[in-house]
Amino acid sequence: MNQHILLVEDDSAIRAMLGGMLELHGYLVSEADSRQAGLDALHADAGISVVILDLGLPPHAHAFCEGIATLKAIQAEVMAVKVIVLTGQDEEAASLEAVREGAFDFLSKPASSEAILGAVRRAMLFLQKERELGLEGVTRIAINAQIGEGLKGVRSDAEERLVRQVLKETGFNIYQSAKRLGVKRENIYYFLKKFAISRDA
Repeated sequence: MNQHILLVEDDSAIRAMLGGMLELHGYLVSEADSRQAGLDALHADAGISVVILDLGLPPHAHAFCEGIATLKAIQAEVMAVKVIVLTGQDEEAASLEAVREGAFDFLSKPASSEAILGAVRRAMLFLQKERELGLEGVTRIAINAQIGEGLKGVRSDAEERLVRQVLKETGFNIYQSAKRLGVKRENIYYFLKKFAISRDA
């Protein structure tokens, strides 16, 4: 398991303090100060396992919309990372939105070193176990379901996330993806068109 953490935090002093503390405990740390810089870092290094994400990022440092947008982008691309949200924003509203969008854990600023290290260790353990399940052919997907909208929307969302995940895991190999999903290759091409999935997505 890669012990590589990405810190997405716009405050350079907090970033330096957190980075130093994590490095002292043996973690490799990369840093970013904005949503785009964070996503660029994730695209550039597939070895990142955990993201510690401040929700208050520029240009809206006093709201949590940029952090949530970052979290949504990570989830949409089915990146194999766990996101720990660390923020000083409105705790109740921010934590609800962060969990809704797939955050693994939520810590309020100022969080102690023990709390941060504990969250990182749990995230690493969960990611390791999910990867072990993947080797057994088990793929974990997470969806948000609005109960009042019925099963059709849930089924379609689950279908899309599963297809995207398997394509990512197989390196976009159509034959292997079809085999893992138990469908014909023609069905994979149908899903690609239905969900507008491209190799670059």
